[in-house]
Amino acid sequence: MARMRRRPGGRPGRRTAPGAPGGAPAPRAAPGRAGLILAQVLVVALFAVLGARLWYLQVPMGEHFARLAAADRTQELVVPATRGQILDQAGRPLVRNRTALVVSADWHALQAMPDQGADVLARVAEVVGEPVEEIRARTRLCGPEVSRPCWPGSPYQPVTLADDVDARAALQILERREDFPGISAQQLAVRDYPHGELAAQALGYLQPVTQEELEAREELRKQFSGVDQVGRDGLEATYDAELRGTAGVRTLAVNNRGEVTGVVDEQRPEPGMHLVSTIDQRVQKTVEDALRRGIDRARKAGHPASSAAGVVMDVRTGGLVAMASLPSYDPSVWQGGIDQETFDELLSEKAGEPLNSRVMQGQYPPASTFKVSSLAAGVRGGKPLRGTYSCPSSISVGNRSFENYEGSSHGSLSLHRAIVVSCNTVFYQMAYDEWRSDERKKKPDDVFARTAEDFGFGAPTGIDLPHEAAGRIPTREWKRELWEATKEESCERAESGYPGVAEDDPGRASYLKKVAEENCTDGYRWRAGDAVNFAIGQGDVLVTPLQLVRAYAAVANGGTLWEPRVGKALVSADGERVEEIEPQKAGDLEVDGEVVSYLQKALTAVPKQGTASGAFGGFPQDQVSVAGKTGSGSALDSDSTAWFASYAPADDPDLAVVVVVPKGGTGGETAAPIVREIYEGVYGFTRDEQDAGGKSVEGGDPDLPGGEPRRGELPQVRPDGTVDLAAGE
Repeated sequence: MARMRRRPGGRPGRRTAPGAPGGAPAPRAAPGRAGLILAQVLVVALFAVLGARLWYLQVPMGEHFARLAAADRTQELVVPATRGQILDQAGRPLVRNRTALVVSADWHALQAMPDQGADVLARVAEVVGEPVEEIRARTRLCGPEVSRPCWPGSPYQPVTLADDVDARAALQILERREDFPGISAQQLAVRDYPHGELAAQALGYLQPVTQEELEAREELRKQFSGVDQVGRDGLEATYDAELRGTAGVRTLAVNNRGEVTGVVDEQRPEPGMHLVSTIDQRVQKTVEDALRRGIDRARKAGHPASSAAGVVMDVRTGGLVAMASLPSYDPSVWQGGIDQETFDELLSEKAGEPLNSRVMQGQYPPASTFKVSSLAAGVRGGKPLRGTYSCPSSISVGNRSFENYEGSSHGSLSLHRAIVVSCNTVFYQMAYDEWRSDERKKKPDDVFARTAEDFGFGAPTGIDLPHEAAGRIPTREWKRELWEATKEESCERAESGYPGVAEDDPGRASYLKKVAEENCTDGYRWRAGDAVNFAIGQGDVLVTPLQLVRAYAAVANGGTLWEPRVGKALVSADGERVEEIEPQKAGDLEVDGEVVSYLQKALTAVPKQGTASGAFGGFPQDQVSVAGKTGSGSALDSDSTAWFASYAPADDPDLAVVVVVPKGGTGGETAAPIVREIYEGVYGFTRDEQDAGGKSVEGGDPDLPGGEPRRGELPQVRPDGTVDLAAGE
């Protein structure tokens, strides 16, 4: 092995690269050019990305971030719009607005307090002068198990503690905020009902927005101001969106301490539109006053009447000039929270369910007023329009006897005379003959039911108000469905009977047991008794006063069925924009024109020579001729339901009027006099009447409309928001 040679100094010698001259050392390797270039590219790319990002943030997104920055210094406040008024057809206010001082609480702020706001609510009660228990109760959220008063709206709204508060009380709350945390006092627009109970069910009422409504209705969420209310019934509900208007937005400047320093921007609210209704306030008052007097007369005559309904329809358009239901109520009871006693009374059957409109929700057997449909059905089924018919006191159908009212007999007569004297047996016989014919057919004609449906019975009319009842036209199919639903109960009663009823009335209990036995075995069958009862509007037939007035309006105008309307036009708050609500035709009577003319002549004779002649004795028929029909709907162990359905003038019909008084006696003694009084008010007639003491007094009411019913122009809304009554007022 060769040894390494050392150089002087003792260090080993350095090796030389092969071929290096003179043994010089090998040079170091230089850094790679590829790596240097890559580094330079990365640096340039980073600067490019950074530059692009800066440009993007400053140019395209500059305005966006400017708004975000401004948002840190501003606050948006939703400003509620003023709700539109509801006017009568002449422009008189039925519902308007007024300003009230309202004390409210932040529900969440109260819940966050250690005592859930008990102390502060006690102080509020002392200031506003109301019992502390009521103030506390109003902060509870309403629910199935929570009694009134309670808060029916969203917990995110200010909870109303007291309204119509004295200004000094409100000022104490505003000046001593440290003593009233979570409490506010402010002026708010509230609904005002200048005529109290007048047309209450038609107008409806307002209630705070619920959380469910906020979640379901996007238009409410977008404009939620915290004090919003929505229509809960009547016109307030149907035309809620138009009446409510569009909320505004006020952008406030605030400093870092949350103090408002100014207004940055403001989008003013757009007031709601005024709703001009078809109701005539004076005719409405006439109807309600006449109904009250009619109920009083019925009770003095020994009938247990406690409710009534009256409706006046324009036969040429379907517009409702008046719709009255008694008992009524004052819609202002909803403001500020309703107590449990009042709430229960509004729904109480004992109190007459004043919240319900008997005009469109009350369902009653129409009795002889239904004969306009039955006459048309009989002729449609083949009976001669101008034939002669027998009117005995009764007819036998199966093992039952069906009688005329009070067993009267009228011999041979025409269908015209059968309407005038209201002969039941003529219509019984026509229906019985039709039933026997149908029984022999595989597919029965059911002409009486089909004709009733053509008159608009058994289905909603389409009125622009919520919660309308459909009435009932019983058919073979309906009878079978009812039997299937009640068969089990009928069979149980067929076996056990009615022991509770038998203690007081054995005869009635025996009758009910036989009915149950019959219904148990073959209650699905459409029997002859069903058919003959149907023909005079009895049995299972039910109609609403609204359906009946529309049917009589169709007879009056020659055969047109209208969709009833209460809304006539929407007018902007400055009067610049008008949206008329056009009448809607629902269809035509499927009745021959000759039959309609025949009915018109027969109905015109009823107040002159027939069952309503006593009520209309002395009425100026030469000036305004009234056509109509009485009805007395009987019920088991109950007084009759009194009806009068009519229209006038008979020779040039303008208005149809229907009145019903449940448990009021007969139509001629109770309902017809009320209708006469309505026509006297509408057309401005007066008469001498006997008061309760028998003293002769001058009739007539100075507040009644008088003169011809007006179809004037729409009321004019001036630019300042005031209303000019329609022409002719």
